[in-house]
Amino acid sequence: MNRNHRYNKNRTKNIKRARATILFIIIAAFVVGGSTLMAVKFSENKTVQALDVNKETNTETSNNENGNKESNENSNISSLENDPVAEDVSFIEKYLNQQMKGQKPDGADGKKIVFLTFDDGPSETVTPKILDTLKAEDVHATFFLVGKAVDESEATKNLVRREVAEGNAIGNHTYSHNYNYLYPKGVINVENCMAEFEKTNQTLKKVLGQDFSTRAIRFPGGHMTWAKKDPKGIDAIDTALHDKDYHQVDWNALSSDAEGAPKNAEQLKQDVIKTVSGREKAIILMHDTYGKEETAKALPEVIKYLKEQGYEFKTLK
Repeated sequence: MNRNHRYNKNRTKNIKRARATILFIIIAAFVVGGSTLMAVKFSENKTVQALDVNKETNTETSNNENGNKESNENSNISSLENDPVAEDVSFIEKYLNQQMKGQKPDGADGKKIVFLTFDDGPSETVTPKILDTLKAEDVHATFFLVGKAVDESEATKNLVRREVAEGNAIGNHTYSHNYNYLYPKGVINVENCMAEFEKTNQTLKKVLGQDFSTRAIRFPGGHMTWAKKDPKGIDAIDTALHDKDYHQVDWNALSSDAEGAPKNAEQLKQDVIKTVSGREKAIILMHDTYGKEETAKALPEVIKYLKEQGYEFKTLK
């Protein structure tokens, strides 16, 4: 009996161990299987997340690219909206071109607007006087700068900063103003001209910050002059300019401070009165380079006359 009892007892223990072993194996199998399944699911989720991230990144990149294009196209519009005295230079370019062809400009609307423009500066002698008058009269002008003149000294750089700080606009008038380089043998050198516009653009960025840009271009001698002398050349450079969203602006009135014999302030004023007469949109050419002190003297009376005639003063951007 004792032997049978021990046998049964051992047999029961063996059965329990076997059951425990089987249960352990089953649990382990579930654990391993569950872990594998979770790993697969995790891997799938990571893959999906990665795909989603890539999709979002690609979409964001695409949107950024499109946004940059739209931003470039719309930045000029928004900057004009934020500046109540600024006029879109492309509008004035078209207006003058149509007017010079004897056509009624699309922008003719009965509103009398004047644009005071000064070429060839800055200068340490004349530009400060011009700026003092503009500030005193609470009007603004557009300065078509020569890059070489900007680089002349720290004083000239500070004058450019003052022009912008006081609400005036900046235009590009090439770097050297050298006719022999820009128009060799009376023919437009497109490559040289574009290089000089870009060089002045970089000069202005160094002075005013990398975010600065100007769309307003004025050719030394005037676009109208070279359109007559070199029609093919002017067509080529117009295309090059428009590809970069630059727009050239000539004038339809002037003080004649760079025409013929030197004139005194009263004579300059009278030439402005004569050439502005009948103009709905008057773009007046003057100069603020060295030797143009009489222009500075004439400016207060010129502004007074224009105000009396009901003109609104605007800038070109």
